[in-house]
Amino acid sequence: MADNIIASAEPIEHPKAPHDPKEINPKMSSDIHYWAKEFGVTGDALHEAIRVHGTHVDKVRAALNHHKG
Repeated sequence: MADNIIASAEPIEHPKAPHDPKEINPKMSSDIHYWAKEFGVTGDALHEAIRVHGTHVDKVRAALNHHKG
């Protein structure tokens, strides 16, 4: 007998858009989640980039792109 597959009625979670599109608030989990997904990195990698380069989105993006190669 085939296993029954039940589809979840839960919507797919999309990160909440940041309050400020130019600054990352490292104390807001929604910002970390959003920007980590946006940049394709882990939350830890994002926190490290913020620690070194500050919270401005363009600076963090440039730093993360530089490290990708």
